[in-house]
Amino acid sequence: MTEEEFQLLDHPIQNWSAVQKSLWYDKKGDWKTAHDLIDQLDGRDAAHVHAYLHRKEGDLWNARYWYNRAKQAVYTRSLEAEWDELFKLYF
Repeated sequence: MTEEEFQLLDHPIQNWSAVQKSLWYDKKGDWKTAHDLIDQLDGRDAAHVHAYLHRKEGDLWNARYWYNRAKQAVYTRSLEAEWDELFKLYF
């Protein structure tokens, strides 16, 4: 799926993972639903998206915690660049 196709969707695809759905809701401007989808999940993928969401929220302490859980360096480029990289990883 291309990013253009992704952005044209009116709703996430049912068989997508919670990580993929979280990225979709975030892109559509629904941070809360994006966060709620991954808040209680284990695993590095969920932790990675969780870190991004907290960085977007401005909670850098919490973001650092989740980057550590994801075994990822704290991302220092723009939020848009990070979302693009997450999209490439998980789609």
